[in-house]
Amino acid sequence: MTRTEIEEKVRNFLIEDLEIEEENIFPDARLKEDMGIDSLDYVDIVVIVEKNFGFKIVPQEMASVKTLSQFYDYIQSKVG
Repeated sequence: MTRTEIEEKVRNFLIEDLEIEEENIFPDARLKEDMGIDSLDYVDIVVIVEKNFGFKIVPQEMASVKTLSQFYDYIQSKVG
């Protein structure tokens, strides 16, 4: 899966499932501060990522993910 495909899938579920405004979705956006993702949203993200990308998020690994770009990197590292 290419980086562009990953970004497109993530963008779609952020808008459709988490109802994040499109203008708040940019690579340097901070997940909590800029996008408003809270702990309940993270639960949804875990389920959505498993469904769309076929792997389980490891909470300890996600602890260092602060920006959307880092989230793309994390997914890319898992799906190769």
